[in-house]
Amino acid sequence: MLGPSTCNISSLTPSASGVYWCQSESGERSNAVNITVHSGNVILESPVHPVKEGEQLTLSCSGRKSVKSNLSATFYKDGLHVANQTSGTITVPNISKKDEGSYVCEIEEERKRRSPGSWVSVRAARDERRGPRKTLKTMYQKSKDIL
Repeated sequence: MLGPSTCNISSLTPSASGVYWCQSESGERSNAVNITVHSGNVILESPVHPVKEGEQLTLSCSGRKSVKSNLSATFYKDGLHVANQTSGTITVPNISKKDEGSYVCEIEEERKRRSPGSWVSVRAARDERRGPRKTLKTMYQKSKDIL
């Protein structure tokens, strides 16, 4: 398991957008995260890691001049209208694979402004009881092959 580490980007510009991960000297890698840097006025806050099926998904929209408590936002998924929220936040209580996609939000300050797209990934919920047994079975087979 990788220990804590940091990465500081001193000059943050849209060209710094990309997929980032940590890698140990032995080659072990962390999960990758996609970071998008933009110079626009609207930001959609979304999870950086895949959300497990059945969990709650929360997306928040904010603007440079807005106060979140009274921000009205419109949310879209894959270009289709999802919801209007006066709180600037939308919650999907029981996420499933059908909720995976590209989300954007739109607010109106002096005029309507949209956030860049943010991809939300959904991973399957695995059966916790079956996982360890499968791992032990695989380990047993590998050790048997070595002997």
